[in-house]
Amino acid sequence: MPAETPLTPAAGTVIEKLRARTAVVGVIGLGYVGLPLAMAAAKAGHRVVGFDVDAARVAQLEDGRTYIES
Repeated sequence: MPAETPLTPAAGTVIEKLRARTAVVGVIGLGYVGLPLAMAAAKAGHRVVGFDVDAARVAQLEDGRTYIES
């Protein structure tokens, strides 16, 4: 069995922030993959910032509407 590679200090900090729910999660692209990912991170208690180039999509989300059918 291979030995585990030790974490860098930066990786350890990220893991600590994820566990403490203090990390800010950025999601680039709020399409059919990005939006559910952003929603899952928010539901887990993280602050989430989403980015998308489609202004209409962003406007819908800001109004609390989604374009994804459930």
